[in-house]
Amino acid sequence: MNNSFEHSNRTHRNIYIALLVAQGVIIGILERMIPFPFAFAPGAKLGLANLITIVAIFTLSFRDVITLTWLRLILTALVGGTLSTFIYSFGGAFLSLFSMILVKQLGPKRVSIIGISATGGVMHNVGQLLVASFIAQTWTVMLYLPILSIIGLAAGIALGIAANYLFTHVTILSYLRFNHEQVPSKKKE
Repeated sequence: MNNSFEHSNRTHRNIYIALLVAQGVIIGILERMIPFPFAFAPGAKLGLANLITIVAIFTLSFRDVITLTWLRLILTALVGGTLSTFIYSFGGAFLSLFSMILVKQLGPKRVSIIGISATGGVMHNVGQLLVASFIAQTWTVMLYLPILSIIGLAAGIALGIAANYLFTHVTILSYLRFNHEQVPSKKKE
């Protein structure tokens, strides 16, 4: 019976990850269709799919979040991207992800979801510019960072507010977040 229960939990977790990946891919594809209104920041995007990453960070294990991020990047690139967009997305997504996870470790009394998301927005741009610097073999690409940081910060704050709203108003997300936060305390006992 215990094996059956464990298998059922694993199946539910895999379905949840698949749903988040699908949502992230769809949001990523839709975002590519939105023209960015600011001519001073060509190529800049709002990073709306990072909302899925934020939800995952608060409801899944580290390993599952890594899996989700890989799957989202690969599927988005296969559906509507190029190798170039995959490489830039990879650099931004993983630097953003690791930064958000590190900042989250400070705890909810020191940093909110909005702060974690804002960190992710800025670091996503840093990751993409580091990849661009490596490809172009010059650090002058980093001069673009102040402009992208402002956009990333604003988008990160907006996504953090959206994540807060989702965790407050979507019952299942509140439940999953509560259970995820309780797991470490159960292991300590």
